Amino acid sequence: MATFDQIIQSNSLVLVDFFATWCGPCQTMAPILQDVKEFYQEDLSIVKIDVDKNPKIASIYKVSGVPTFVLFKNGEQVWRQSGMIPKMELHKLIDQVK
Repeated sequence: MATFDQIIQSNSLVLVDFFATWCGPCQTMAPILQDVKEFYQEDLSIVKIDVDKNPKIASIYKVSGVPTFVLFKNGEQVWRQSGMIPKMELHKLIDQVK
């Protein structure tokens, strides 16, 4: 299985969703992220990181609240936001970065 760093480096556009199973807003974002993934298909990878199961990765990226989203393009962090994001805002952001 590929490591987190390998996934970020090997895919041109990767949206990382730092979440927790107990987080209500995280659960609300799940179907939105699924829709976005289905829309962009191969152009976008979405990686979900459970902060309770992966505290080291969460610490490296200084995630203090969930959900936190980090967008990587060719291995470089290009955008980051904590909290819920409307689907159209995600589309606009991804279209600008692509």
